[in-house]
Amino acid sequence: MVTSVPNKVGNYSSTGNGVHKLFFDDITNFLRRCLFRVLSVGPIPTHLAFIMDGNRRYAKKQNLKEGEGHKAGYLALMSLLRYCYELGIKYVTIYAFSIENFKRRPDEVQSLMDLMLEKMEALLLEESIVNQYGIRVCFIGNLRLLSEPVRAAAEKVMKVTSNNSKAMLLVCVAYTASNEIVHAVEGSCKEKEKEFRLCNLNNNVMDDVKEGEKVNGMVVHDIQDFYEDTSVESQGLKQGKGCNGTPYHACESVESNWDQVLTSKASKSGEVSEGFRNLRQEDPVIKLVDIEKHMYMAVAPDPDMLVRSSGESRLSNFLLWQTSNCQLYSPAALWPEIGLSQLAWAILKFQQSHSYLEKKMKQL
Repeated sequence: MVTSVPNKVGNYSSTGNGVHKLFFDDITNFLRRCLFRVLSVGPIPTHLAFIMDGNRRYAKKQNLKEGEGHKAGYLALMSLLRYCYELGIKYVTIYAFSIENFKRRPDEVQSLMDLMLEKMEALLLEESIVNQYGIRVCFIGNLRLLSEPVRAAAEKVMKVTSNNSKAMLLVCVAYTASNEIVHAVEGSCKEKEKEFRLCNLNNNVMDDVKEGEKVNGMVVHDIQDFYEDTSVESQGLKQGKGCNGTPYHACESVESNWDQVLTSKASKSGEVSEGFRNLRQEDPVIKLVDIEKHMYMAVAPDPDMLVRSSGESRLSNFLLWQTSNCQLYSPAALWPEIGLSQLAWAILKFQQSHSYLEKKMKQL
């Protein structure tokens, strides 16, 4: 009598293919851990940024249908993220969709938006990489340009993952560096304008305005309430900011009533008051730190290395502000072909020039 053999022995299938596959996976995982252990002897970048270039060329190269290249690119991204987080890289930024990409054919843009929506919803699944590695996801860019379903999905992902703290994934969507810089300058100007007007109040520029008096068409009923209301609004400048550089409680700009009060005060007294004169002389100054804190990317340190696939060395309007001291690496592989070997070479190149870049940074 022949005793029947169980279908599975431990974790291995009785079929040859199953045994070979699991054995191969175990060997691959072991070798990867050994590689990471060796790489970890040297410095590991804190922040890696990727320009995912070559999805459409990959589809043509493999004779795939249009859009299949981006799906293959998503699978490559998931594998690469796992490698990065296993290696101890805390921040990963990807260039997912440029504002310039909206100029593509409407059906192609819609296809990309549908794929993006599908993958956003997949990130919320319990077995997703986000939950496995405790990743906080931030969508970076002018999210108002996205369709309502995609924007709502992005906001949901950011909210659900907001308490994750082990690593961070920044997805640049509806993004260009030039748009980010304009956004930061506008935010800095608005903030300085509010500070300037609040300074007017602190210098008692309204001392001569009586309750019930009409100032350039505005009736001031309660000076104290007027002051407190504006002070409360100005405190919004100190509110924490979310992933996209947007205040959690956005403050609308103060109306130009204070300029009217200042003008009225000067004209009533026949001369410009001392406080008014001092304020006009002290122009609000926008400093570098003011610009940087209004950047979309203010939630993460500047990248240590920028990797662009397909051999291209252009930045394509991506992180222009943040990459002044960043290493660039351009492997020849198209994005869906990117894997462990390209990441390992990127880390080795980073380690090779790390000491030189550290010296240059100290000289700044």
